[in-house]
Amino acid sequence: MILTISLFLALTIFVAAFVLAPRLGARGLALDSSPDRPCPFGCNMAWLAVRTRDTAGVAQVLGLEVLEAANWRTGIGTVYDERVGHAHVFLSPPVGGWTFVVGLSLPHPVARSLVDKCTPMLLDLASAFPEAQYYFNYPPLDLYAWARATNGRLERAFAVGDEGVIWNKGKPTREERGIGLKLFEVRGVQGRSGDAGGQIILHPTESHVLTLAGRWSLDPTRLGAGRGEVSAGYMCASPAHWRAERLRKSA
Repeated sequence: MILTISLFLALTIFVAAFVLAPRLGARGLALDSSPDRPCPFGCNMAWLAVRTRDTAGVAQVLGLEVLEAANWRTGIGTVYDERVGHAHVFLSPPVGGWTFVVGLSLPHPVARSLVDKCTPMLLDLASAFPEAQYYFNYPPLDLYAWARATNGRLERAFAVGDEGVIWNKGKPTREERGIGLKLFEVRGVQGRSGDAGGQIILHPTESHVLTLAGRWSLDPTRLGAGRGEVSAGYMCASPAHWRAERLRKSA
């Protein structure tokens, strides 16, 4: 089972990085606006899931500068491109009643010493739409996060990295408990028997983040496979105010 999941995640990364990535032209990105079906993403990535079909409304609330129409293939490919992904997000067309905003340039809770820009962003979205969710799934930094806000209120937020728990608001949800995500297990060892031979599992892992996304909204690694409406979204420039800032020390 673990081998199957690992192979599936590796295939998703390969498709995003080498098959979907658009070629750069002399004047910038060569984006294709021809409508296509949803493409999978989620490995080594950050994203928002907003319960709405109002794509333009999401862009307005976030203050996104829409650069150009882009289909799923070139939009997801761009945010995975190491040369340009850091400055862009892909605003997807709605899928199953959810609109995605995808890109590593989204604010993320890297450390407690930085200004929390995730909470205000989620509250703004949850005040304009019924529900907004945030995910950060990045094994290279050993950083995982998830959050959910509804009706203008932050219900749950959690992030963990090398320095331990970074973000922890609200009580663990039923869905978190259902997949074994309990606070006392985080970063711990589970199922170890003796000094050798036991299986060591660190919590959480990327599979936990993706499974939780599937229970709260949609698991983005399962998009595609000929499912979903043929449509196109938008490539947007990431706002400057999303950049990380250190907390100012009080006098």
